[in-house]
Amino acid sequence: MRLHNLAPRPGAKHRRKRLGCGESSGHGKTSGRGHKGQRARSGGSVRLGFEGGQMPIIRRLPKRGFNNTDFKPVYAVVNLDTLEERFESGARIDEAALRSLRLVHGRNDGIKLLARGSVTKSFTVEVDKTSAAAREKLEKAGGSLILRERQTKIAERAVLKAAPRSAVKAA
Repeated sequence: MRLHNLAPRPGAKHRRKRLGCGESSGHGKTSGRGHKGQRARSGGSVRLGFEGGQMPIIRRLPKRGFNNTDFKPVYAVVNLDTLEERFESGARIDEAALRSLRLVHGRNDGIKLLARGSVTKSFTVEVDKTSAAAREKLEKAGGSLILRERQTKIAERAVLKAAPRSAVKAA
């Protein structure tokens, strides 16, 4: 097989719809836009969710409940197999080392170590959270784990966000 023999599968390519090419084409006169109306005009379209001036359904439905996603901490996830392939034995792995290798990027509330893969090297890992399996695998390989004190800051921030403004000003 050569490059000049390559072709798309039959039926994969469609002819372009030729609009306004006479009545017998089936797309003449109004070119598939129907008669008059907003969508028949050039530039005539409506934004998503617009219902012609009627009160949109998203505004008609009642809003109930509480969504806690604003307060949920977001952790950057790092797996053991990634550390195994990127770091030498005896390395000290902290947030700065992970960011320098672009394993962690962007804003987050901390780093969580997970147990995917296996570990043969011994590391000193400094993270905010870890799974029990990751801790077990790391310590079995001769490594050590340091948990940072960042979780108290996250808890304090959540309390400040949830507290009324008068209580925050007093604190």
